[in-house]
Order: sequence, then structure tokens, then C-alpha cells
Amino acid sequence: MSPNKPNRKSPRAGFHDYSGGDYFITICTLDKKHYFGSIINHEMNLSDIGVYCCSQINEIPRHYQYAEVPLYVVMPNHIHAIIHIDDKSTPKAIPECRTALSVIIGGLKRAVTMYARRNNIEFGWQNRYHDHIIRGNNDGNRIAEYILNNVALWDKDCFNTP
Repeated sequence: MSPNKPNRKSPRAGFHDYSGGDYFITICTLDKKHYFGSIINHEMNLSDIGVYCCSQINEIPRHYQYAEVPLYVVMPNHIHAIIHIDDKSTPKAIPECRTALSVIIGGLKRAVTMYARRNNIEFGWQNRYHDHIIRGNNDGNRIAEYILNNVALWDKDCFNTP
């Protein structure tokens, strides 16, 4: 660790290398601003950048052959997704300081940010992201249900900020 940088505790589980498995991820926009659109009558109405973000999530398996995104939702100010990483096909060329999951998330965030800049759209991501290692079918089913119902339950969502 550099003496000039603060010693931050990693939010990642120390017992796992994040290069194989199923993960529930949440990525928020900067200051939780509603860049991706709005929910009206329990329906997500995507902005231009929200549409582009969806297209980039759908492209993840094309850019990262070792990854699949079986389920996701783009909300006004955040994204939830389940990402599956096949540890048998994860490239060995990923730098040791990064993980397959962090490479995927970084690529998604970079693509959406570049789109916003090219199109003069105000946009920003929160610096970090939240992940949860999915442990078994019950955990996965609970998370899938949460993702599927996220738009309908927006009024009660902890991310629903004005």
C-alpha cells in the first residue's frame, strides 16, 4: 500500500477471488441522481442513457465471454444485476489487483460514462459498487424476486431519493 493513500478496508470478501460464481451487484449513480429515467405508474421509463446502459448490460457476454447476465433491472438511479462468471473460462491475464467481476463492472461503467460524454449528457457513477456472493438456490431465488419486483416496489425502495 502506498504511504500517500489512506488504508481503506476492502468491501470484498477476503475468502473469495471474484473470478467465478454468481454475484448480485448494485451500482448507484453519483449522488443517487435519477439519470436513467423515472418510474411512472409502476413502469420504468428509461432516458437515453438508461436505454444505452441496458444495451451495454446486454453486451457483457459479448465483451467478456466468461460472463452472463441472466437478470437485471435499470432503475432511475441504480442498477441491480445477477452476474454469472464461469471460472473455467476466466482469462488468466486479469491483473492480480483486479478480479473478473471488477473488470466487468469497470467496463460497464466506462462504456456508459463515455456515451454520456460523447453525447454531452450530465452523468456520473458512485465510486464503488456493492456485491453479494449468491450462495445457493434459495439465496438466488430471493434475489431474483427482488430484482423482478424492484420497479413495482419503488415507493418503498431505500434508493428512492428525490
